[in-house]
Amino acid sequence: MKRRVPRPADLAPLMQFKKPEFNARTRRLASALTIEDLRVIAKRRTPKAAFDYTDGAAEEELSLARARQAFRDIEFHPAILRDVSKVDTSCTILGGRSELPFAIAPTGFTRMMQTEGEYAGAHAAARAGIPFSLSTMGTASIEDVKAANPHGRNWFQLYMWKDRDRSMALVERAAAAGYDTLLVTVDVPVAGARLRDKRNGMSIPPALTAKTVLNAIPRPHWWVDFLTTEPLAFASLDRWSGTVAELLDTMFDPTVTFEDLAWIKSQWPGKLVVKGIQTVHDAAAVADLGVDGIVLSNHGGRQLDRAPIPFHLLPTVVAAVGDRTEIILDTGIMSGADIVASLALGARFTMVGRAYLYGLMAGGEAGVDRMIEILTDQITRTMRLLGVTSLDELEPGHVTQLQRLAPRIMDR
Repeated sequence: MKRRVPRPADLAPLMQFKKPEFNARTRRLASALTIEDLRVIAKRRTPKAAFDYTDGAAEEELSLARARQAFRDIEFHPAILRDVSKVDTSCTILGGRSELPFAIAPTGFTRMMQTEGEYAGAHAAARAGIPFSLSTMGTASIEDVKAANPHGRNWFQLYMWKDRDRSMALVERAAAAGYDTLLVTVDVPVAGARLRDKRNGMSIPPALTAKTVLNAIPRPHWWVDFLTTEPLAFASLDRWSGTVAELLDTMFDPTVTFEDLAWIKSQWPGKLVVKGIQTVHDAAAVADLGVDGIVLSNHGGRQLDRAPIPFHLLPTVVAAVGDRTEIILDTGIMSGADIVASLALGARFTMVGRAYLYGLMAGGEAGVDRMIEILTDQITRTMRLLGVTSLDELEPGHVTQLQRLAPRIMDR
């Protein structure tokens, strides 16, 4: 091999320096390539009690871990030699268009995670052309969210309280503000045992103790935002001073039945979706009521630990009621590939909650934009690698659910 002294012209292409980014938030978010990356940033920037409220689940957190593992335990089956130069990620859900096959799920206490809260989510959803869902336990009012997303699709999530008149007053406000879909959550007759919150002394508003002050020292930005903006409160409720579990147990009605659901449906002028379905039997029962959609969800593992895994339940529910109601999947979604797998197995749509909050905590509104961008890139890339150009082309043959957990067959 003959050697020579390198010439400057040979070195020039190798010496291209990246332009420095002086905006710390932009630099931080650009380094996040996955939702897990956003989670790591969020944990670093958010006080423990607030982060754990988002990140945690009930009791041993088995339901959440299993839901996420179920998505890891899939095998894709790609088709080759397809023209995938153009990919369409849009779909029609509940009578309207969405540019992407996911919505921002309803989350409570959102401004506690980051002060921009629901406003950040509504603005980001508007830009992306996807629905935004406001929780009964939200920290922005029904009317303010509508103002933040005036031309987009807004959904309202309803918990039935013991005070039915107050519950239905919120429904009337959502209808008057032009929300097109009501999500009735049915899996919270009482609060789940969220042990992280108990250990952290989690309360609304956050309590200043020696422990929280020490935890706040390396996170001054969060506390400056928290202390210099409007006090944290529920936009649809009276102020509350106590733990989250105490609030839920005080308000939520454990007597709600299918008859109540039918009555709510008769009061609501738009699309009605039941969120929290965890068995085929219940899916069929609410489909019989003529609801427009169901959300297969175990509340992100935050209620009954060891609850069914929604992704595992999906094919059976699709076979049972998929021709009568639209099926949406929630719980455990951490990547665009998870969303694509859900659609392939029959879900019409998906919802993301923790992924949205990780983005919010990592960088406010810009962080939510980054979350949507990450999922969009992953959805598009997965579709192309599978050889499909539209969501309608996805079908069960594209995915195998690999078996890790299976019921034990007992001798009888």
